[in-house]
Amino acid sequence: MTALVRGRRDTQTWLVHLSHLGLPVTDTARSLRFYEAYFGFLPGTAQRYEDGTVIVRDTDGFDLALHQTQDLGTPQPFLHFGFRLSRPEDVRALLVRMEGDGIEIVERCDESALVSFKCVDPDGHRVETYWE
Repeated sequence: MTALVRGRRDTQTWLVHLSHLGLPVTDTARSLRFYEAYFGFLPGTAQRYEDGTVIVRDTDGFDLALHQTQDLGTPQPFLHFGFRLSRPEDVRALLVRMEGDGIEIVERCDESALVSFKCVDPDGHRVETYWE
């Protein structure tokens, strides 16, 4: 996500990019495998920190911070994050692959202006893949 932001009193303007997401997980190794296999995070970039957090990066420089915990809390039905793909057929191909691998799909849409689906990661986080 890129946004143009104005500073105080409209004297400065700069670009703001969403650059990382922190997720609580129950098994960091399992989550790493999931995000590397389906969403292009690069195994060679994974770094483990003293508190147990593992941060892995994708080819766009986006950092996914996975923090191991025992209690994930109650998932909220609307809470999700997503990955935009450049072609509708890429979304469909990933959907077929995930279904073949037994990944739970909880929502899908295949229309002329939007092709998308939401799956559930190993910890129950909803992940959307879409093209529009």
